[in-house]
Amino acid sequence: MTDAPAIDAPIKPAELAAYLAARMCHDFISPASAIVSGLDLLEDPTAQDMREDAMGLIAGSARKLADLLAFTRVAFGASASAETFDARELEKLAQGVFGHMRAELDWQVATPGVNKPAARTLLNLAQMAGAALPTGGTAVVRAVEEGGAVAIAIEATGPRARLRPEVMAGLRGEGPGEGLHGHWVQARYVHLFVTDAGGRVAAVVGEEKVSFAATLPA
Repeated sequence: MTDAPAIDAPIKPAELAAYLAARMCHDFISPASAIVSGLDLLEDPTAQDMREDAMGLIAGSARKLADLLAFTRVAFGASASAETFDARELEKLAQGVFGHMRAELDWQVATPGVNKPAARTLLNLAQMAGAALPTGGTAVVRAVEEGGAVAIAIEATGPRARLRPEVMAGLRGEGPGEGLHGHWVQARYVHLFVTDAGGRVAAVVGEEKVSFAATLPA
């Protein structure tokens, strides 16, 4: 459970930026490499019987890359000068990413729009919930605005639902320990921008369920 007092392990801005860049490159390299493989097949005179398969690989990988880029622009980036985001547009971004996961997304966000910190929190926690369901399941995303705050609750339910220790550490503001930095840095980034906005984030792991909760000023 991550609602214990945060440790806030020191990390230099340049170091965090490097880990985030590495994480994004890791996400993008797979579909980009698949597109190149498909193009190589098209150019191979001995593989003309695989032309249809090559076109399918290129098309599917291009869609995945485009979905990841659109998602990352808001979840990790500044997304131009936008300060508020339509919840329906956020759902499209999240559904685009879940289209390439085994888990399904059930978007039940009640508020029509949210500010930038809440938008980033919704997208990042939704993606983390999908990653917590490696063999499939459903991630239910809920958010309401009341009393000057946005309350977010996400439940990932499915067989073998799990959350890596480094993700739990990142959400607490700790270092990754012996865990993988690629998984840790997203959670640590969430911790940073949620606490900077004056909010809190927590996660609980149960029997075939992982739950996330966050509260931020509206």
